[in-house]
Formats: sequence, C-alpha cells, structure tokens
Amino acid sequence: NHVSARVPGEPNYFLIKAHALLWDEVTASNLVKVNMNEELDETSLVNRPGFVLHSAILRSRQDVNAVLHIHEDACIAISSTKEGLLPLTQDAVFLYGQVAYHDYAGITENAGERAAITNNLGDKTAMLMRNHGSVTVGESTQEAYSWTQRLVKACQIQLQLMASGAELVVPSEEVCQHVVSQFMEHNKGRGLDDWPAALRQLDRIDNTYRH
Repeated sequence: NHVSARVPGEPNYFLIKAHALLWDEVTASNLVKVNMNEELDETSLVNRPGFVLHSAILRSRQDVNAVLHIHEDACIAISSTKEGLLPLTQDAVFLYGQVAYHDYAGITENAGERAAITNNLGDKTAMLMRNHGSVTVGESTQEAYSWTQRLVKACQIQLQLMASGAELVVPSEEVCQHVVSQFMEHNKGRGLDDWPAALRQLDRIDNTYRH
C-alpha cells in the first residue's frame, strides 16, 4: 500500500512514505521526495514496486497529482473475478466507465511494466490490478482518496451480494450515465466539504501526522 503526491511547482518530483516506516509512523516531515525520472529502490528509502507504479502514472498523466494504491480485501477479490466491478450500487455507479483493469504480471518492480500500467489506466480514475489490489488517481489527494473510498465500498457490497446467491438487479446504461453526470456536479459543490471534515476527524484521533 502506498500513496504519492506530486510536489507543487516541481512536476518531476513526488512525495511518498519511507519504505521502512509503518503507516502510523508517517508524518509530513518524514515523507521522501523522489525524482520520478530516476530508477530508485529501497537503498533510496522507497519501496521499489511502489516507485515503479507511482512514477509510471505520474510521468504519463500530467492531470494527476496524487495516486493511491491499496491491497484491500474486497478490492483484491473483485479484481480476481472475470466480470470485475459491476454497477450494482450507487458507489459503483459513480465509477461507471471509469474503472480500468491491469492483468497480474508479478510484483511491479520491473520498469518494463510501466508501459502496460499506463496503457491500461488510460484516462480513467480507477484501476483494479488483477489478483493484486486497486489504484485511484486524482488532481489532488482529496480526489484520489474519495475515489478509493467509493471503490472499496462498491467492492465490499458486490462481494456480499454475490455471496447471497440472490438474482442481481443492474441499472441500465442510461441510468448509469445519468447518475455519473449528477455525481460530477455534486462533486464540484457539496462534495468539496467531505475532505476538510475527514481531516478534522483525523485530527481528533491523532494530529501528529501534520508534523
């Protein structure tokens, strides 16, 4: 699991957590600033597979400033199904037409995999890495985080529905496209309040990440 953020004013650099640190040890001051055009590994304090994945996306997508990759159980499970994510719930419909797929080829430590990663992601906002996990991207950390929240919830509920054995009700393509347009308008307005609220909640739990 890793998150990256492009450095403002320095488009060829991004911030990522130090490989040796646990997540609850990561703070603003111990993030590692790296040059995405170099070939780095653990000797440079960063996770090699993470560096390959994040540098691939940030190099190819100038519209992206943040990348979030996780190994959440439900996302791994849905990534391992032939049909992938289905538009079964509102969160899943929000992602309609925005989920790419990348076939598993081993640990992403080979620089040669960058081309396949970027080609498969294309201009999408989310990607299920088959048998592996998920990636979301955004113009900001807020956006990438929001897409991950929705993707995880959609995958979790799809798993529950599949386990139920019940006949599934899938909204029409017309409805899905309508909801996507509704959501994009919402995200420009009311949705902008979600991130500050999440940060306030995090501050109440532990604000040491800011230091």
